[in-house]
Formats: sequence, structure tokens, C-alpha cells
Amino acid sequence: MKFVFDLDGTIIFSGKPLSVSMTQVLDQLTAKGHELIFASARPIRDLLPVLPAHMHSYPLVGGNGAFVANHGRILSTIHFDDGTKESMIRLIDKYKAGYLIDSAWDYAYSGDEQHPIRRNLDPEQRAQNKPLEQLNELVKAVILHSEEPEQLLDELRQLPVVIHRHGSENILDISPTGVSKWAGLQGLGLNPREFIAFGNDANDISMFEQAQYSVCVGDHADLLKVASEQILAEEERVIQRIEEFIWSV
Repeated sequence: MKFVFDLDGTIIFSGKPLSVSMTQVLDQLTAKGHELIFASARPIRDLLPVLPAHMHSYPLVGGNGAFVANHGRILSTIHFDDGTKESMIRLIDKYKAGYLIDSAWDYAYSGDEQHPIRRNLDPEQRAQNKPLEQLNELVKAVILHSEEPEQLLDELRQLPVVIHRHGSENILDISPTGVSKWAGLQGLGLNPREFIAFGNDANDISMFEQAQYSVCVGDHADLLKVASEQILAEEERVIQRIEEFIWSV
């Protein structure tokens, strides 16, 4: 069986790397012949530092589906078209928004240095923080704050983009049209109903809808509508549930 795991808030917590205990139970899954896939909002650049080295070659979906990687290399990226890119930059300037914007590898960051996203951004300094105008293809954008946020959201919704609003962090996570975790998983060759998914947020809905079975970690209302079951957002409980799958699947 294939198991697809979201990272933040699902199997890693507070932005910290995968714990020893979580690593051990995931290794037990693979030892039983199951395949692991990680699907995260993080770009591949920021996904790798929270995984142990032996998992870097596993199939990976990053940027909510904008990046697909396997065997240690990025297979594909999806970026905003030029018109959408220009419109987004205009809105960022109009509403004086703070942002994290990713290209295929480098990024532009204009937010507070103490923001939680900044603390988790490129911790191994694999990339460069460049001025926005120096980035070529834009793959993913996160709006950290802005003037008149509701008006900004309304205007962004007029563009051909996918927006996930994370209420707990009060950020907007923006991807090109057609990008989703399920689309990324399809890029890895997955078919509907052939995997079990673990997730915790709205960006996991697309893969939950296609999973054979799905586990919602925590209490996200929209994700619960399509989840097979719900468990507490506690590492010990997640580990326990994975252990149960080891012996039942």
C-alpha cells in the first residue's frame, strides 16, 4: 500500500524536523513493504531539511503540488503565467503586502524576520533570497500580511490561481491554477483509491477525495467532510495510528 503524508501539523510539529519516534514508525512501514510519499505546502527546498537523509530520495510533492520530485531530483514544476505574475506583483505593491514568493529554487522574502515562516525558510541555506524582480518563473506565493486584506483577497480571486487561506496563521497560500496535491500525486503515477492519506488542512482535501482511506489529524472542518476518520493532533496519537496500519493493511 502507498501512504501519503502531509508534513506540518500532521507528522511534524512546530516546524521541527521529523522526530526520532516518527522516523522509526515510518521506517517500520517501509520495512513491511509499504511505499511512503510526502506531500507538503513546503517547496522541495524547505521540505528536505525536516526529513532524515535516507528519505530524501522518496517521492515528494512540494508547494501543494507545484513541485514533483523523486529519486532525489525535481521532475517538474508549475509556475504562474506571465500575465498572472504581473497582476500579483501589482496587487502586492498596491496593498503593501509582505510575502514569501518561490521560484523553482530561489525565493523572495519581505516579511518580518521573526515570522514563523521565516524561521523555517531555507534553514540549510540551499538557495538565495533575491529581490522579487530578479525571480524569473514564480511557482508559489504566500501573503503574510497586507493593508486591506479582504480587498486583496477579493482581487486575487479574480486571477487564475488557487488560494488556500490558513486562518490559524492568517496567511494566504497561492498557487497556479490546476495545482493541487492530488495533481502532484498524479504526476508521480498514483491512481485513485490506491493510497492512504494523512493530512490536517484545506490543501489536503484534493488528495483525501481520491484516497482509499484518509486520516484527518486535528479538527479542520472542511477536511473532516471528506476524511474517513479523525485523530487528535498529537504526535503520540499519530504514531499509534500508523502502527495500527502496519499490522492491519
